Amino acid sequence: MRNASLATMAGMGLGIVERATVVVRGERIAWAGPDAQAPAPLHQDTEIIDCEGRWITPGLVDCHTHLVHGGNRAAEFEMRLRGATYQQIAAAGGGIVSTVRATRAASEEELVAQALPRLDALIAEGLTTVEIKSGYGLDLDNERRMLGAARRLGKLRPVTVRTTFLGAHALPPEAAGDSDAYISLVADTMLPALARENLVDAVDGFCESIAFSPQQITRVFAAAAAHGVPVKLHADQLSNLHGAALAADHRALSADHLEHTDEAGVIAMARAGTVAVLLPGAFYFLRETKLPPVELLRRHGVSMAIATDCNPGTSPLTSLLLTMNMAATQFRLTVDECLAGITREAARALGIAHETGTVEAGKYADLAVWNIGSPSELVYRIGFNPLHSRIWRGR
Repeated sequence: MRNASLATMAGMGLGIVERATVVVRGERIAWAGPDAQAPAPLHQDTEIIDCEGRWITPGLVDCHTHLVHGGNRAAEFEMRLRGATYQQIAAAGGGIVSTVRATRAASEEELVAQALPRLDALIAEGLTTVEIKSGYGLDLDNERRMLGAARRLGKLRPVTVRTTFLGAHALPPEAAGDSDAYISLVADTMLPALARENLVDAVDGFCESIAFSPQQITRVFAAAAAHGVPVKLHADQLSNLHGAALAADHRALSADHLEHTDEAGVIAMARAGTVAVLLPGAFYFLRETKLPPVELLRRHGVSMAIATDCNPGTSPLTSLLLTMNMAATQFRLTVDECLAGITREAARALGIAHETGTVEAGKYADLAVWNIGSPSELVYRIGFNPLHSRIWRGR
């Protein structure tokens, strides 16, 4: 691929190379840099693509989604417009539990069919890697079906799918309020079985007053460690239960949301190398007013990723381009931070920065080609998709 402008995202900035070439061999990038220094084609039949001055970035990475689920929660959206809070909706039997009912009622085929349009919308904007959580099954069979559906999506579309077991998402109705017993089920039965079946790339939990305590999450994380599975955490979204520090204590890949995280939590994340995943779609949808501590994250050198948090209740968002604009306008992230947040840092938040997220030799040829004049257009525009073409693993 020649005659391109390239934002490699390598290093700390955009890694811009003008008049650039990217050489792909098989699934991997063999070389990326200035046209004038590009190696000669190895074979006469090497395909040479003239990018006609277009921009190339890494393929986009959505590192926090709940893409697989049954039904929707439009009715709860109406309730929220009438003044009901997130906590009030959950207490009335809505929220996550209502999606649990719809998900349990759906077959794996139905879950796949419902998720495909959401995945296709992301792919149409240059997505090449997506994380998909379970957490709407809340028992072994239904969590297994969700994770199986997520794995199938990766076979039906040219995209990398990373699966996350989120059994500690909410308390199912049959638990009758006994959260300790349910956490025992998650840690001692569900996680071991799903890990043995190779359905789990990471383990997540929801540490919040309406979900699970730090002590309960610690039990889940201990089980994950016993099975060699990395962890991440929904942390400090609605209150400060010191979830960010808890995540850091367990060397979590990421701590996500973070609106109520304090400086001690940020410092702990910096020491542990835990990525902060900011979710502006949920912030917008819930009309939150407490901003995540972006300045503290910058000051202490914590990597920041951003993601759609695509889910039926609090962020029915299937656009990483809009996510970037939201992160810039609501959280005041820079263009460089936004673009890094859906490429390099998002890959880091999934533990796969050695494979994707930047345009560098040796990494997968996951690329997006754009009809833009500068990378800032990808953050600036709203409701506009300038994707020219998408390449996943060299195809």
